[in-house]
Amino acid sequence: MIATVLLSIGIVFLAELGDKSQLMALTFALRYRWWVVLGGIATASAAVHLISVGVGHFLGAALPTTAIALIAAVTFLAVGLWTLREHFGPGDDDPEPKTPKAAGAPFFVVLSAFLLAELGDRTMFATAALATDYDWVGVWLGSTIGMVAADALAIALGILVGKHLPEHAIGIGSGLLFLYFGAATLFGAAAPGLGGVAVAGLAALAPALAGAALLLTRMARRARPARPRTVRRPGATDPAAVPAAPAGRPSPRPRSER
Repeated sequence: MIATVLLSIGIVFLAELGDKSQLMALTFALRYRWWVVLGGIATASAAVHLISVGVGHFLGAALPTTAIALIAAVTFLAVGLWTLREHFGPGDDDPEPKTPKAAGAPFFVVLSAFLLAELGDRTMFATAALATDYDWVGVWLGSTIGMVAADALAIALGILVGKHLPEHAIGIGSGLLFLYFGAATLFGAAAPGLGGVAVAGLAALAPALAGAALLLTRMARRARPARPRTVRRPGATDPAAVPAAPAGRPSPRPRSER
């Protein structure tokens, strides 16, 4: 069983190098705490590889990869739009960074994104193929460890990069990357005959158009005249609440001065 675990670790680790899951892990690490991202990836990996070894070892069936890919594409696009809305929404003229309010939301976002992204991925097919010839428990443990180890490298890179970039720029960049992932997954599922270069080129249109829209929106906001702000001291009387004396009429004097 130890040999099966080591074999699965090596195969999955090499398969994940340069894969989209590493880019996703890096993107999430730019926005959320590393332990939240790693926990979501580990949970999703364990669940996906458990399904894959079950399919390969017990059922020998195939998953509806096209439907899963379409759901994953919609999820990526939704996460991208939500991220851009969070960091550059209507009326957001404040350059200060915004952080997610809900503590549990990042974990479930990472979990659902990786769960859908890995279903039908090449790593899942490799795990299912290994489970047909080797012990499924060893394949499950090894594939999960290998994927978590590969994505941990991307998380470490994201932490190093995030220390030198402002959070506002990181949020916008993350949203654009997820738009690219969503568009690439959508084109790959809807038109499987397209080559990798064509899919990458078409998918790049989504973040390009979104970035151009953000740029035009920011330029339009900067072109608007700034509204004057009235600074009032605490306890000061509002000038608008005191009626002005009529022009040309002297103000009445107190009776003691008459």
